[in-house]
Amino acid sequence: MSQVFFSDLRTSTSENLFDKIGRLMEKCGISSFVSPGHLVAVKIHFGEQGCHAYVRPVFVRRIVEEIRKCGGMPFLTDSSTLYPGERKNAVSALRCAVANGFSSEVVGAPLIMCDGLRGQSAREVPIEGELLKTVKIGSAIAEADSLVAVSHFKLHELTGFGGALKNLGMGCSSRAGKLQQHSTMAPVVAGELCTGCGACMHACDHEAVNLKKGTAFIVPEMCVGCGRCISACPVKAVKVQWNEASAPVMKKMAEYALGALSGKRSSAMFINFITQVSPACDCYGHSDAPIVNDIGICASRDPVAVDQASVDLVNAAPGVRGTALQSGFEPGEDKFRGVHPDVDWSCQLEHAEKIGLGSRRYKLEIL
Repeated sequence: MSQVFFSDLRTSTSENLFDKIGRLMEKCGISSFVSPGHLVAVKIHFGEQGCHAYVRPVFVRRIVEEIRKCGGMPFLTDSSTLYPGERKNAVSALRCAVANGFSSEVVGAPLIMCDGLRGQSAREVPIEGELLKTVKIGSAIAEADSLVAVSHFKLHELTGFGGALKNLGMGCSSRAGKLQQHSTMAPVVAGELCTGCGACMHACDHEAVNLKKGTAFIVPEMCVGCGRCISACPVKAVKVQWNEASAPVMKKMAEYALGALSGKRSSAMFINFITQVSPACDCYGHSDAPIVNDIGICASRDPVAVDQASVDLVNAAPGVRGTALQSGFEPGEDKFRGVHPDVDWSCQLEHAEKIGLGSRRYKLEIL
């Protein structure tokens, strides 16, 4: 049974919410695994442009300060997206991060894209997974001494919810890793959008992209799934074939989380902010109304336990009517299926526990 620490959002003149964050980290034993000189990856989701539900940068600053108290050298990090949005490369992603408040002046730490300039800087990490034997993890995550995953706990249209496991599995992988999780097929070119500029062809190192009568096409047999052509296309004509079903995505995501924690199982902690629990991912350019009222913050050394506790706390809360929530309004009812009825969110927790990432059984200690 794993230990999960929880703080609600009540404060007083003697203890504000920043102090509570510090106490949660102390309870998790941050000083026991962060040593002087350690490079500490603070894995965060910077939020897409137009999104506003991500963890507030001022809270992240307190997390950074607690790491520095231990002598650690923290850096904020995220990875490039698979889809060709605002965060498709390091330049536009960091520009988006700063626009959302994550400047080094605010958070007190440098910002580094863990998978490099174009989402290709990755380490092949061997794992003992059920579906995968190697995973592609962003180099800065793989090379860091310690990891603190700071997650905005919310619902998700493909995985039911997104918490520590998704922040690790999807958020720490390179673009090729994200493609491996989402699809078993090579990308395709939408001929009606293609301008024949050749950007995708020049981006491909494997001669898998060719031009025919002024239109690009991808040879599936030669494609290695690196995803470079997707971000290279200036008109978004290269499309991911989102053919993988929800359950396999969640299982592969859990196995990628295992890879992200390779060598760091004893030097990592996980903080879930159960606030502004929106019905969809922070990768969208908007944040819909929260389906429950703000609940609090969970922290643990076990990513499975912290996500299970977060799920239970959300389901124990009354649902907010007039939101995307369509059922499960009463305390104890399933809020996740109340928004995404066809997604079995428990799959990611079950598989993560099965492959040894942590335990769904936990003891909740309320600060």
